[in-house]
Amino acid sequence: MTLEMNDEGSLTPDASQYLTFTLKEEEFGIEILRVQEIKGISHITPIPNMPEHIKGVMNLRGAVVPIIDLRSKFSMPETPYNRFTVIIVVTIGDKITGLVVDAVSDVLNIEGSNIEPADKLGVGCDAYYLSGIAKNGERLITLLDMEKLVSFDEHDLQTAT
Repeated sequence: MTLEMNDEGSLTPDASQYLTFTLKEEEFGIEILRVQEIKGISHITPIPNMPEHIKGVMNLRGAVVPIIDLRSKFSMPETPYNRFTVIIVVTIGDKITGLVVDAVSDVLNIEGSNIEPADKLGVGCDAYYLSGIAKNGERLITLLDMEKLVSFDEHDLQTAT
């Protein structure tokens, strides 16, 4: 884990914290400030006529929370949930959503200079849900744009066909 700290032990002004997790063998990251909690996989109530990646809803202390399976959202092969599968509960504005991921890795402090913006990835790459690619030693971590990820919009309709 790379920590970008100054001499006083606090984050440098250009560093941000990301919760990293895996899908398949790929590593992804989301801003830690968006994470409300991490839960083990629990009962998800299916909702009819929803897009395939929305697995249903769950009751989180009285709030009905939609659950998005990120493997399905990113057209990755499905795999049975196991003891490492978790739901990352995120907050975007006043919206709470659960994201099903294979496993949580760790929290990284990443300098802005170590992030390649998504718009520089090149032609032919669908970087719609990405905010960038972070370099952490030899690792590359795909950073996700949470606003685009949890909204249902025209991009979802285009990729669903």
